[in-house]
Amino acid sequence: MFEGGCFCGAVRYTAQGPASHSTLCHCSMCRRIAGAPCVAWFSVPRAALSFTAGKPAIFHSSPGAARGFCAQCGTQLTFEDERDPECVDITTASLDDPEAAPPADHTYVQSRLHWLHLADELPRYLRTRSEGAREIP
Repeated sequence: MFEGGCFCGAVRYTAQGPASHSTLCHCSMCRRIAGAPCVAWFSVPRAALSFTAGKPAIFHSSPGAARGFCAQCGTQLTFEDERDPECVDITTASLDDPEAAPPADHTYVQSRLHWLHLADELPRYLRTRSEGAREIP
C-alpha cells in the first residue's frame, strides 16, 4: 500500500499497489503545471485510490484530462485521462516514501529541456511508451 498527500496535509490518500507505469514525464504540460523540469508519476487502478483526508480540487488541463491538486497549498497529486478510465496517475513525490515507486523510464523526452542532463540508464521514449520510439541515451 502507498500513502501520501499534499504539502500542507489537507489532502491525504492511500493507494493499493502494485504501482505501474512509473515514469519521469518531460512533457510541457507537466512542466508548466508543476513548475519543474519534469514530474515523476506512477499509476494504480482507479478503484485502488482512496482519499483519507480532504479531496483534491480538479483542473481540466486539456480535453479529457483532469489533474487533481490541493486547493490550499497547490500540490499536484493526480492525473486522469478519460481514454484510460481504469487508471489514475499519482505524483511520486507526493508519497510519504517516494523511494517506494522509483521511475522505470522517461517519457516525452522530445520535450525535455536541453539544460537538464539525464545521467541514468533508464529507457527514454520520445513521447509515450505505446508509440515505441526511443531516444538513445
